Amino acid sequence: MALCRLMQSNSCARICLSVTRHSSNIAHAPSAPLSLRSKVLLRLCQHFYDVEQLVSWSSWLKNWSTRQKNTYYGYTQKQYGDNIAAAFYILSLKGGFRFEGQSEWFRPNKKGKFSWDFINFQDLSIEEVDVSGTVINYNGLDNLVSQKNLRTLSVQGCPVVDDWFLSRLHIFQDSLEELNLSGCPCVSVGGLASLHHLRKLRRLDLSSLPRVQNPGLVRIMLEEVLPHCHITGVEYHEGLQAGHVDGNSEATSAKETGA
Repeated sequence: MALCRLMQSNSCARICLSVTRHSSNIAHAPSAPLSLRSKVLLRLCQHFYDVEQLVSWSSWLKNWSTRQKNTYYGYTQKQYGDNIAAAFYILSLKGGFRFEGQSEWFRPNKKGKFSWDFINFQDLSIEEVDVSGTVINYNGLDNLVSQKNLRTLSVQGCPVVDDWFLSRLHIFQDSLEELNLSGCPCVSVGGLASLHHLRKLRRLDLSSLPRVQNPGLVRIMLEEVLPHCHITGVEYHEGLQAGHVDGNSEATSAKETGA
């Protein structure tokens, strides 16, 4: 342990010495002040014995923030009921929703502020939810499981929506009709396969899913298990062209060999 601390101290000392030398060289030229990079390094050397500690702290803080935003709103649920707790969770994520039988959507403004008028609809369940671009995750669904009449869900471009999240959508199997998964970087074929539980699904958007290989085959697979669902964002030929070319090449080679 002492050896590690000594090595870290020596590393930090070398950085400080390098910056100090650079600073002293610049000091001979009054017209050339310290560069921003030198100032940042000097500040880091003064306050952190290792830059990796700062990076680690930043990563931990980001994960902590995501966990906090997806915590279960139990207190709100006890005070106002399931519907208001779900609504408050969605608005806290900077998402939007529409109550059943209502035409008005509740959404926060650009600063994240929103009207509290939704509290007047305690007896109405949520029918449509749009949390596109938010950090909703698997745990956050605890706040929505009570919404048995949810018909539309959009998680377009959500960075932490993954296969675990999709596997839990079976809780809406008796109501969900439209699902937008476009632009979700963590969704793969494994998660899409779990959507077979959504027997009432009528529309599914699968555009721009970077982890899905052979999207054309995936569309065919999903249409087999969800025959009444219209799948958009994916064409049958996507991911099949390379295989088609290889197949033609093999066929040509076989003919030439036979000849």
